[in-house]
Amino acid sequence: MKSMRWPLWAAIPGCLLLAGSALPAPDELVATVIDATVLAAAQEAASADSVSDQAIRHVASAEGNLGVGVVHRPVIAAGGPVNAIQHHRQSEVYRVMAGSGTLVTSRDMVDRVPLDPAGHVVKNLTGPSDRGVIADAANSTLIEAGDIVIIPAGVAHGFSEITEAITYMVVRIDPDRLVTLQ
Repeated sequence: MKSMRWPLWAAIPGCLLLAGSALPAPDELVATVIDATVLAAAQEAASADSVSDQAIRHVASAEGNLGVGVVHRPVIAAGGPVNAIQHHRQSEVYRVMAGSGTLVTSRDMVDRVPLDPAGHVVKNLTGPSDRGVIADAANSTLIEAGDIVIIPAGVAHGFSEITEAITYMVVRIDPDRLVTLQ
């Protein structure tokens, strides 16, 4: 029996049909612009003496949900425990807007406690995560205004020292669409 050969272009419509099923509808494929004044307002609204994590916007994309927020952390002295958080499925990208501090990252934490799965942080910011303490601060880096940091899912992160209150824009990559869209 003679085998049939199909030209490559004959397979393209079927591939497009399959690939198209994973993409948002065409009317959902729009750009989201977050004006610099919105980020500045979030930075100004943060309390100077406490941690603030403000979600600005979460949108759907073909790869999952993408979120933007502003986080502020007050000064902390060196020498204490490195309180940390570890997101199970969400990666983050920081762009430091102001301040400086020593960021510590690790694959391991001690005294691990899961965040409440029905709580605000899990549902609206980070998805499933644990809090704990990084015991080995060997992977420490000073970050300051203008720096960009990429924290893959599964990496515990916290600060060993914040010398000047730090504020950073955070982009959250949520491939499993676990965080509520805003």
